[in-house]
Amino acid sequence: MPAPSGSNAVTRAPSSRVKQLGIVLPPPPAPLGAYVESSDAGNLLFLSGTLPFVNRILASVGRLGENLSVKEGQDAARIASLNALAAARQHLGDLDRLKKLVKLTVQLATTEQFIEHASVADGASNLFAQIFGPETGHVRLVYGVQSLPLGTPVVVEVIFEIELARESTAK
Repeated sequence: MPAPSGSNAVTRAPSSRVKQLGIVLPPPPAPLGAYVESSDAGNLLFLSGTLPFVNRILASVGRLGENLSVKEGQDAARIASLNALAAARQHLGDLDRLKKLVKLTVQLATTEQFIEHASVADGASNLFAQIFGPETGHVRLVYGVQSLPLGTPVVVEVIFEIELARESTAK
């Protein structure tokens, strides 16, 4: 598929955008139980929920509206999204097989009174828009729960559209 014309033609590859943005992806996450981090079916890549780990330690713990602010939640959502990209790179071998983000689900540990779910989830959505371009868009589901694994405030789950791997013609 040829690169689109125009000034952004050179920057369409996700790995190029990540580099241009000065982002260094973390090591890929490891499962916390009896499951795998990623699975593909056809031209879709499904990732398990990723948490905001930095150097294998949760960047923040707690609940939004209790001991964490919207900004702290946005930061956690962004970090969890970086971990999702690292898992995708590990599964595919190359970020450039990612065509776009199709669906983003963000679970938040919140108090009953917390109502700024969308603002927190923008921490993830904005990162993906920077990488894939705002014109690609994605659908999103955001909801609050009483608690999440390990006390994390955010879990990000993604579905990417991917380029199918080319069949080898070597014998």
